[in-house]
Amino acid sequence: MKFRPLNDRVLVEALDQETKTKGGIIIPDTAKEKPQQGKVIAAGPGARTEDGKLQPMGVKSGDKILFGKWSGTEVKIDGKDLLIMKESDILGVIE
Repeated sequence: MKFRPLNDRVLVEALDQETKTKGGIIIPDTAKEKPQQGKVIAAGPGARTEDGKLQPMGVKSGDKILFGKWSGTEVKIDGKDLLIMKESDILGVIE
């Protein structure tokens, strides 16, 4: 299935966090925090300004991003757990 986000929405695949601490302690799934890094899978064309002009997106497909802990809506597409969020929920691009 193909999915194309609308307006200033972004489809993100969350990147898994480490399952082990530096000291070697294994963190169980119930104690893990939600991921805050992800990879942009698809991005919409951008938002419209008040005068109707298109404001282009600041991220593109393939960018590695950092987002807020409780950002986005969880969806399942083609068996993958993904997030749909607004561009404003993205804190920055990791280079």
